[in-house]
Amino acid sequence: MPRHRFAPSNTAVLAVAGALALLPSGSLAPRGPAIQHPQFFLVVHGGAGTIRRAEMTPAQDSAYRAKLTEAIRAGYDVLRGGGASLDAVMATITVLEESPLFNAGRGAVFTNAGTNELDAAIMDGASLRAGAVAGVRHIKHPIALARLVMERSGHVLLAGDGAEAFAKEQGMALVPRSYFFTQRRWDELQRAKAAAKVHGTVGAVALDQAGRLAAGTSTGGITNKRWGRIGRLADHRGRHLRERELRGVGHGRGGVLHAQRGRV
Repeated sequence: MPRHRFAPSNTAVLAVAGALALLPSGSLAPRGPAIQHPQFFLVVHGGAGTIRRAEMTPAQDSAYRAKLTEAIRAGYDVLRGGGASLDAVMATITVLEESPLFNAGRGAVFTNAGTNELDAAIMDGASLRAGAVAGVRHIKHPIALARLVMERSGHVLLAGDGAEAFAKEQGMALVPRSYFFTQRRWDELQRAKAAAKVHGTVGAVALDQAGRLAAGTSTGGITNKRWGRIGRLADHRGRHLRERELRGVGHGRGGVLHAQRGRV
């Protein structure tokens, strides 16, 4: 029977760990003396420190599991079909950016000015090229814009209005700020102004059948952050990964990685 492992931190979104059991995979642990290397794998990061399982209702638990499963399926199907690791990372993170459950894209937290400012970064392990955007306010899929920066801009990082002007030049539609408003995040801002900060990030690492690694991350940053803040996520010097060397994808405050390996 397929097995899975997960390594949650004590501040991670634990509820989503079971989602991996729903997908076909090879074992993550060797069953005999010979270690079998997978033809491809996918690692998904669904949050860092924002929700504890004990604080979740059964409905919330199910919602997180379902959305993580959908994201994993999206990336896994790309890899299983022989697609590139960059495309798998994009497919995975795009699903999470469209969900209000995660602090990325639509579910982004608010700054102290009541705005949503998004960061994202992507890296190609084969070439070590990277692209990132920071402080964008009208981009539905920051991870997609980060890839455009990597492939078409001649730069590594674009921020704010300059990044959004580049997005329009590339034919990317901008969305109104109201797209990112969720009552849950607004309420978090009000609590954060009187108490602790809240944070979170999503990310994915993929290895495709051609042996190419790719990684990406997307975040709304920290609740109640100063507007204009650019987080560490968008700094490519932190290196998401190196070829043949896998590193965690997050924003430096801990999190959970979910692994999915497979053979054709």
